[in-house]
Amino acid sequence: MGKWKTALMTGGVLAGLMAGQAPGAEAGGGPAAIPAPRVFTSEHSGTFNGQKLRYTATVAETILTNPAGQKTASVFTTSYIRTDVPKGSVRPVVFVFNGGPGSASLWLHMGFVGPKRVDFADPVHPPTTPPFHTVDNPDSPLDVADIVLIDPPGTGYSRILPDGKPEQFYGTAQDAQMTVDVIERWTREHDRWNAPKYLMSESYGTVRAAVVARLLAGGPMATGTMDGMTLNGIILLGQSMDMSGTAGDDVRVLTALPTLAATACYHHQGPAGCTAEGQVGAAKAFAADRYLKALYAGNTLPEAEREAVTAELSSLTGLSPAVIKANDLRISTGVFARELLQGQEIGAYDGRYTLPLAGSAEDPVADDPAMGQYVPGFVGAFNDYIRHDLGVTVAEPYEAISFRTVNARWDYGKASGAETNHAKDLATAMRRNPRLRVMVGAGYYDLVTTLGSAAYTIAHAGIPQDRTETHLYPSGHMPYMGNEARTALARDVRTFLSR
Repeated sequence: MGKWKTALMTGGVLAGLMAGQAPGAEAGGGPAAIPAPRVFTSEHSGTFNGQKLRYTATVAETILTNPAGQKTASVFTTSYIRTDVPKGSVRPVVFVFNGGPGSASLWLHMGFVGPKRVDFADPVHPPTTPPFHTVDNPDSPLDVADIVLIDPPGTGYSRILPDGKPEQFYGTAQDAQMTVDVIERWTREHDRWNAPKYLMSESYGTVRAAVVARLLAGGPMATGTMDGMTLNGIILLGQSMDMSGTAGDDVRVLTALPTLAATACYHHQGPAGCTAEGQVGAAKAFAADRYLKALYAGNTLPEAEREAVTAELSSLTGLSPAVIKANDLRISTGVFARELLQGQEIGAYDGRYTLPLAGSAEDPVADDPAMGQYVPGFVGAFNDYIRHDLGVTVAEPYEAISFRTVNARWDYGKASGAETNHAKDLATAMRRNPRLRVMVGAGYYDLVTTLGSAAYTIAHAGIPQDRTETHLYPSGHMPYMGNEARTALARDVRTFLSR
């Protein structure tokens, strides 16, 4: 527990906030007067990577305005800044966000980068009822870098204000520009212009990271100015940059095969004595040669070869030959999740999790065996932590994931013919900045953004391979779930940030 020091950028509104006065709402509602930005600051100490240190935690509201000076959105950030460093030290800053679209940053916050994390003694069988708890997180990279978590409008405590409109923020291009504005504001206000800067992103957040990286430097065709802010590195977890779908269905099943093979092995449905790493290697080799040729041949594939390919797929995936033949050799992740274990469904977001097939309402998120089980712990632990450890008193609820308000209204740019393979945005940013490095982290058991899809995207977008590194972890879509995975990811992130 830290010492609280709650402050406001301008005074006179704390009493109203404590009484339940909201800072704003979606367009068309909310109070006539918008309170001044709120800032909640507390002092703490902790041990990270074996190093005891002191730090300040600040949950701060940034008010965004339009060219007319009208207040359009309230964006909250949570900053962890180490304080026991020599004066004049230049420490890296990592700007962190999740995805969705419509997801707040509590997943990376409470799962990996924060000084406290949700306490799952067994991450694959987490508690699903309260009380939920937090524990110290020695894997947080706070020893080597300061951390700034960003919640976009409509997520967390961040909201669109009465003078703003959803279409100004709920879209790929609009969201990226908002993120650039927040990063630039934070950098100026904290006098960190000369600090090495990194992005850490997850899931759809990797799209945001790619577009933000391209926009930060500016230019007449992007922001209209030459801002000149560049990044030292970008960390992509559960990458989903290519949303174009141009690779086609066959590429999708080819790139999914390594994940299916690793997940089958985890559930003891693969060859005797298999390992996730070994199965990924075998599946990659098979997909790149014999499987690819079989899919290309289609109905012209000789029957003997079809039988041989079916047998190999059965060995790799643990599925019966009958299921493989019924799906014309093309095994989707959905079919795999339902068919691998009799009477059980495996999680799309993390294939280690299972729930009975019976009783499912087939909601792709709420009924996913992974999301359905670990979300309550994350949400419960975070709400307790931010109030009691960080002393935040905000009347509005913290929106963990907003489907109807944000996700369902998202403008991906397709109607205007905009580029939706955002790995090309990253390639452009790396061309403009020859020292920008990229780290890709993927989970063996992620059936949503598979490790094969990550490799394919990175290899086909013009991204410089000599400045890109990829690491695989024994986890799922959130590659820090579990002690082994989190420790390995922390080691790789620290190395990446310290170069």
